[in-house]
Amino acid sequence: MKYLIFPILCLQFVLAHAQYPQDYFRSPLDIDLVLAGTFGELRSNHFHSGMDIKTQQRTGLNVYAVAEGYVSRIDVSNYGYGKALYITHPNGYVSVYAHLEKYAPEIEKYVKACQYAKESYEVEEFPAASELPVSAGDLVALSGNTGSSGGPHLHFEIRDNAERPINPMLFGFEVPDKKLPYISSVYAYPKDRNSHVNESKKRVELRLIPKSDGDYTVAPIEAFGEIGFGIESNDELDGANNKNGLGSIETFFNGNKNFQIDFKRFSFAETKHLNRYIDYELYKDKSARVQKLFIQPGNTLSMFKDVENDGYVKIEDSTDSVYKIRILDFKGNDTWLSIPIVAKPAKEILEAYELNPNTYINASTANELEQENVSVNFRPNTFYEDFNIDFSVRSDTLRLHKDVVPLMNYYSIQYDISNYADDDKQQLFIAQLYGYYQRPSYISTKRIGDKLSASTKTLGTFALARDTVNPSIRPVNFKDKQWLSKSSSLVLKISDDLSGISNYRATINGKWILMEYEYKRNTLTYDFSDNINTDTENNFKLIVTDNVGNSATFEATFYRK
Repeated sequence: MKYLIFPILCLQFVLAHAQYPQDYFRSPLDIDLVLAGTFGELRSNHFHSGMDIKTQQRTGLNVYAVAEGYVSRIDVSNYGYGKALYITHPNGYVSVYAHLEKYAPEIEKYVKACQYAKESYEVEEFPAASELPVSAGDLVALSGNTGSSGGPHLHFEIRDNAERPINPMLFGFEVPDKKLPYISSVYAYPKDRNSHVNESKKRVELRLIPKSDGDYTVAPIEAFGEIGFGIESNDELDGANNKNGLGSIETFFNGNKNFQIDFKRFSFAETKHLNRYIDYELYKDKSARVQKLFIQPGNTLSMFKDVENDGYVKIEDSTDSVYKIRILDFKGNDTWLSIPIVAKPAKEILEAYELNPNTYINASTANELEQENVSVNFRPNTFYEDFNIDFSVRSDTLRLHKDVVPLMNYYSIQYDISNYADDDKQQLFIAQLYGYYQRPSYISTKRIGDKLSASTKTLGTFALARDTVNPSIRPVNFKDKQWLSKSSSLVLKISDDLSGISNYRATINGKWILMEYEYKRNTLTYDFSDNINTDTENNFKLIVTDNVGNSATFEATFYRK
C-alpha cells in the first residue's frame, strides 16, 4: 500500500510547501536542528505553536535573526515564553524566539531602559520599525531556559500577518526524520444510545495488533449505528527520542475519505478547543491524550478538513466494513491502522438517562448554583454540551463535579465571608484542592466587601484557605556587612508556602533595582553591571509580598569599590 501511494505523498509534500517561501529564512541557530517538540503537538490546554530546538542541554547559544526585518515586540515575563523576541519581516511574516537567556547588547540596553523606567522586570514593548532593525544572521539573543520552559531550548515560531502560527517546517527548515509515526492505543465511541460497539454503549478500547511493516490492525469489532474512533499516537524524529506530534491524520470508511486534521496552521483563539478535541476524561484519568477523529458540538478547530458526517461512520446493515486511519508526520512518513467492522444490532437498548433538574446544566444558557455561603455562575456556552453536574457545599468546601469535563470559557465562584472575623478576612482566598491530600492551590481571588470571587476553567473541589505566614527571604551569595567588590551579582531565594508570591520590590540606597525572578529556582538576581550602586557603602532592601498581602522585608549592608 505504501508503495502505491508514494507518488501521491510526494505531490502532497510539494504542494504543501509551494505557498511558503523556501529559501527566505535561515536557521535561528548555527547548530544542526534537532527538535524536542514539533508544531501542533498536544500540550496542556493548547496546541504547541512552534518548534522546540534542542540547544545541547545548555543555555547561551547564539540566536540569529532568520531574515532581515525589525524587532516589533519584546515581551519579558516570569512565566510563559519568559524572555521573548518578535521580528517582523518585509514579506509579512513574524519570527518568534522564546525562553531566551538574554538579548543582544543593543536590544538588552533597550529592554533595561524600559524596565527601569517602569520599575518592573515584566515588560511588553512594541518598538517602532526604525528603532531596532536587523539583518539576516544578526545576533539577536542567547538561548535560555526562562519562563515556563522545562529545560534549555529555543522555542521558535513563524506567524502570518494575522498572528496565526504556521508550522515552521513548511518554510524549508531541514530536520531529518526517517522514523514512522506510531499508535499507542485506539478506542471506539458509540455516538448515542442507538449505537454500540461490541455490545457496549460506552467508549471501548480495541487491542492493537502490530504488523511487520509498521502498520496496525485490530480484531474485527461488532457495531451498529453511528461510531467514532480515537487514537493515541506520536512521532519521533532522527537524533532524539522525544514524543512529538503528527503532521496530519486522515480516516477512510470503505475507501472513502471522511475526516482529516492537518496541523499546518491555527489561531490562538481556537487553541482552547484542544480539550474538546481530545478525550478529556481519559486524559485526566490516565494521562493519555487520545485524539477523537470525529467532531463534537462546539469544536470549531480550523484544522479539520474533508469531513463527512462529522467524522462518524454509519453501520446500518449486515454488510461488513473497513475503517482505516492514516497518520503522517511532516516528512510524509505514514502508518496505517485497519479496523474491520461487522454490522450487528445490539441485543438490547439501554434506557435513556433521567435528568435531575436540580443539577442539570443547559450549556446554551446561563446557570447559577447556590448553596450555603457559595454561589457558582456559568455564563452561556461555558460548557460544550448539556450534562448533569455534581454540586455540593459543606463547611466552606465546594465539590463541583470532577475535572473530567472540558470547558469552553471561564466561570465564577463566589464565597460570602461575612461570618469571619475582620482580621481573618484579609488572609482568606479561594483555593482549588488537588491530589490525595487535597493540597490547596491559590486561584486569583478578588474581594469586594464580604464577597470573595475567583474565575477558573476547571471543575473540581474548592475551599476557602487562609494564609497567615509571611514569605521567606534568604540571601544566597552574600551576607550583611560583606565586601562584594569581586561579585557580579546579588542572588536571593524567595518563597511562599501557600498563596504564592505576588510581587517584590528591591532598592539600593533607596533607588529601585532590576531583579530577575526565576520561579523554577525561587531566585531573584541583581546584576551589578546595571551600575545603580556607585557608593562604597550600600544599603540593600527587598520587600516580598504574597497574594493575600503578607509581606517580608530583608535588609543588608554591603561594600563595593
